[in-house]
Amino acid sequence: MLTKLKSVRALLTLGLILSFAFAVYAACYKVKYWGFNFAPRKVTDVWTVEEHVSFMPDGNNIRVSMARPISTAGFKVLDENIVAPGYKVKKEAGRIEVSAKPQQGLQDVYYRVLLYDNVDSRGKTEAEKPSDPEKPVMDEQTAALAQQLLDMSANFAGDAVQQIVLLFNQNPPEGVVQAFVPAPRTDKAAVEAMIDLLALKGIPARLVRGVKLEEGKKSLTPDVMFEAYLDGMWKIYNPQTGKKGLPSDFIIFQRGGKSLVDVVGGTDSVTKFSVMKSIRSSFRMAGHRADLSQSRSLFDYSIYNLPLNEQNVLKWLMIFPLAILVVVIMRNVVGIATMGTFTPMLIAMSLVETGFWPGLICFSLILSVGLLIRAGLSRLNLLLVPRISAVVIFVVLIMQALAVIGYQWKWPIASSALFFPIIIMAWIIERASITWEEDGAANATREIVYSIIVAVITYFVIVNEYIRHIMFAFNEFNLVILFIVMLLGTYTGYRLTELKRFAPLAGKGK
Repeated sequence: MLTKLKSVRALLTLGLILSFAFAVYAACYKVKYWGFNFAPRKVTDVWTVEEHVSFMPDGNNIRVSMARPISTAGFKVLDENIVAPGYKVKKEAGRIEVSAKPQQGLQDVYYRVLLYDNVDSRGKTEAEKPSDPEKPVMDEQTAALAQQLLDMSANFAGDAVQQIVLLFNQNPPEGVVQAFVPAPRTDKAAVEAMIDLLALKGIPARLVRGVKLEEGKKSLTPDVMFEAYLDGMWKIYNPQTGKKGLPSDFIIFQRGGKSLVDVVGGTDSVTKFSVMKSIRSSFRMAGHRADLSQSRSLFDYSIYNLPLNEQNVLKWLMIFPLAILVVVIMRNVVGIATMGTFTPMLIAMSLVETGFWPGLICFSLILSVGLLIRAGLSRLNLLLVPRISAVVIFVVLIMQALAVIGYQWKWPIASSALFFPIIIMAWIIERASITWEEDGAANATREIVYSIIVAVITYFVIVNEYIRHIMFAFNEFNLVILFIVMLLGTYTGYRLTELKRFAPLAGKGK
């Protein structure tokens, strides 16, 4: 028998180890590919960037080509659409194009893209070395200014690119810089001047245009940064600070010299950008992340693809195994005798609905009144089924009375009685009264008190928002709980409460 017990324990221990390894792997997978988090109420920022192009048609066929962002390590595209009634839409890598026959009146084309999971992508991307940059064509005076600027940049810290950026952003600005940057001195003009200087040093560089993610932002011009090829990699730089890396609040629409927007068949075109932020639950975004990670089939057969109503029900079901574990530990390890095996768990679940103190007061009141009524019924010598049925009816009447009194006297505590399961309450009353008759008032009172203590402990475990979230989001841990419960079923040692009980025997043996 002992050998068999050891083999069962070994088998269950192996199952526990395997289930724990599977649960950890599944949790890591959900965090990495589905965007889950161990903290509850985690939300995802979703940015809506809208590009509005307006122009007057000139009577010819119209074609509008716009740069569009694509999903990268820095951000992901949730959705994109274009609003241009009467236009045909064509998507290409990095561009989106609309076309139409000649139109009349002011034309408006809206391109809207939803982005999420913006992260600080300051990493460096390896790439093949581009061809050597062409030397810019300059007159003698401009060439002399350029050489003077290159000599001055050597006095600044950082790599060759950062030195030039810091030179251009001195405060107050150097007169040489002012003379070298052509008018009007916009951010784009300054970046193009830096690119020309880098070309003189043989460093390939290119303009980067995009949009900064600032809530409520509206702008007539895109934001600019630039990339330079150093050490076998394209590195992006902030033209104001020289800081390397693409910030998490910058979305690239276009790289290089190609225009951001091309309008053929129209004049007086104006491009406006606007940015808006919204918030979505991480669970709602999990399906989109699953699509990008090629794990959609796994997500489709998960509980997170169910309707929200069913998910809300499962949130409570997923916490049941943990509540059961608490009851098993209290009964089989601690040695507390409760009134029924899972009665404390049911009481705890009811307390979640009623609130802790209102539910506890109502439960105690219903139990006390029910025991008094049960004591009266015992004198009538009724049969078991009619007696329990009578107790159920009395419990219903007690709840009804408490609800009416609570409403009239503005006592929300009394109204909480409606959340307690009627049958369970009647069964507890019947069980307590039988224990009272057979084992005495002390044992009955002890079981009632212990049941309430275990229910309170279970309540504080399952009411914790972090625990509820983890048990639902990472429900694979219920397998771990299953094997822990079964291992506890092989425990044959003393319970904690029995240590005191058998202490005199241990002393006598010594």
